[in-house]
Amino acid sequence: MKTLQFREALREAMSEEMRNDKSIVLMGEEVAEYNGAYKVSQGMLDEFGAERIIDTPIAELGFAGIGVGAAMHGLRPIIEFMTFNFSLVAIDQVVNAAAKMYQMSGGQYNVPIVFRGPTASAGQLGAQHSQAFDSWFANTPGLKVVVPSNPKDAKGLLKSAIRDNDPVIFMESEQMYGDKGEVPEGEYVIPIGVADITRKGSDVTLVSFGKIVKVMNEAAEELAKEGIEAETIDLRTIRPIDYEAVINSVKKTNRLVIIEEAWPIGNISTELTYMVQKKAFDFLDAPIQRINTADTPLGYANVFVEEFLPNVSKVVKAVKATMYLKK
Repeated sequence: MKTLQFREALREAMSEEMRNDKSIVLMGEEVAEYNGAYKVSQGMLDEFGAERIIDTPIAELGFAGIGVGAAMHGLRPIIEFMTFNFSLVAIDQVVNAAAKMYQMSGGQYNVPIVFRGPTASAGQLGAQHSQAFDSWFANTPGLKVVVPSNPKDAKGLLKSAIRDNDPVIFMESEQMYGDKGEVPEGEYVIPIGVADITRKGSDVTLVSFGKIVKVMNEAAEELAKEGIEAETIDLRTIRPIDYEAVINSVKKTNRLVIIEEAWPIGNISTELTYMVQKKAFDFLDAPIQRINTADTPLGYANVFVEEFLPNVSKVVKAVKATMYLKK
């Protein structure tokens, strides 16, 4: 094992795959000369050259479209959005081209492309730069959606995403690029669609993904101090979702709290709530609790953040509600 930052784990995954497969290219704003807006691609231009590490104009629709066309004709592009907030400019290429091309071409064209970059809020960046579109993309047939929470998963899942013959949305967080964690040496791949049970427990199941896993883990530690043992599940991918891992856990703990940075309507937590009540209703000892963001754009002022986002106190309160304990 070795210790890497989240950004270093991503870079290692891309570099290892590019050394093994010359059809892989990286394209996006500032990925080459500037070494990446968040230094994810630092040094890659020097190693792979300007034909494979490609700076683009500020034109997401254009370079996303180039990537889709290149993927249809033998390349395996990695398209970096400086933030997924900017992916809205390119959403026609992602949703109407990449996601649907295999079906609309009668199986003649695969689109082996990875769209990657930071998602959701990252501090005082204003409402237009603080949005979580994870569940939006997960609601699109034809896409796979990966949201890792730590360097080890970032490397293993990104390698799988690059090798996949379908388009993959790979969502990171600006607030995680400096996070450090142990990553296995040598070849290391995590299959897409397999959740990770990060803590065993018998009293309640906690489920999350992405950077909000930190909130879930901290809440589990706080609950343990009060004698409440939570089982924590990091989904890692949200299309496909590992329903079985969640349902099996609920059958053991009989309670479920889902924590997600997303607006309350039509997200991953509502989907999980439906599937658990459908397939494990008789095992539930309390209504499922979910913790989402406030149903409003996130304002610039720092005082809004604590109220807007899921936090530890909200999780602890929700768990106690499922156990019918006093607040």
